[in-house]
Amino acid sequence: MMDCRRKAQISRAILVLSTVVTGSMALVIFLFLFRFSLPLFSSGSLGKFLSKNWDPDAGAFGVYPMIAGSACIASLAMVLAAPLGVALAVFMELYAGSRFSRFLRYFVELMSGIPTVVYGFSALFILVPLVRNTFRYGSGFCVLSASLVLALLVIPTVSLITMDRIREVPRDFVLAAGSLGASRLETLLRVQLPYAWRGVISAVVLGGGRALGDTIIALMLAGNAVSVPSSLLDSARTLTAHIALVSAADYESLSFKAIFLCGLVLFLFSMFSIVFLRVVERLKE
Repeated sequence: MMDCRRKAQISRAILVLSTVVTGSMALVIFLFLFRFSLPLFSSGSLGKFLSKNWDPDAGAFGVYPMIAGSACIASLAMVLAAPLGVALAVFMELYAGSRFSRFLRYFVELMSGIPTVVYGFSALFILVPLVRNTFRYGSGFCVLSASLVLALLVIPTVSLITMDRIREVPRDFVLAAGSLGASRLETLLRVQLPYAWRGVISAVVLGGGRALGDTIIALMLAGNAVSVPSSLLDSARTLTAHIALVSAADYESLSFKAIFLCGLVLFLFSMFSIVFLRVVERLKE
């Protein structure tokens, strides 16, 4: 009895310590980003850094085009990935046979483990020329190309999380619906998805966070033009790609500080996403 109690106390202490360490690391990262972004706030020129102009030689350090590029690329990727990911999860769980479902799940898990640079490098020689030749506009390095590959990257995340949430629906609910004459589709729409909708939203939000935070695909395929895209075929630059591209020898320069402002924006988005998920999980049915 004492051994079990001691093991429980040790396990609880380890979990508490892990929580404190993880929370402290997140707080340190936030303070680090805020510390280096502080000159932008204290100088009263924050509005200039949210403008549309980025030209360090002319003293213009606006990051708004990168914010807009990130929003456009990530949003389009999720518009494509969310329904496809959920549909794939529903097919694997409800309509595919057990063996075929296991095979599809292994394949989706394999897709989730492929390095993003492989997606980007493949799309560089396959998708970009296809987009350029199909639309006869631009170079093919554009919002559409980056969004399509990001959608392919995010689909496994959305699909696997959604599938696990559908599996958490009590079996008794499914059997009760079947006993009342409900078809598989009716059971899905009236029982399983209403029960697992929080998990589906979590899958979409987490997928959106991954799409927004990816660097390599946007860096290789979006074109990296510092301008607000007006169409899907225009080039754009994301916040993550901007951080990777911009280098400054003078650590006290405003262009260097602007990089930390980009990181702070990404951090705040991630924080608000987690808060949103917690609010969704606490909602009553």
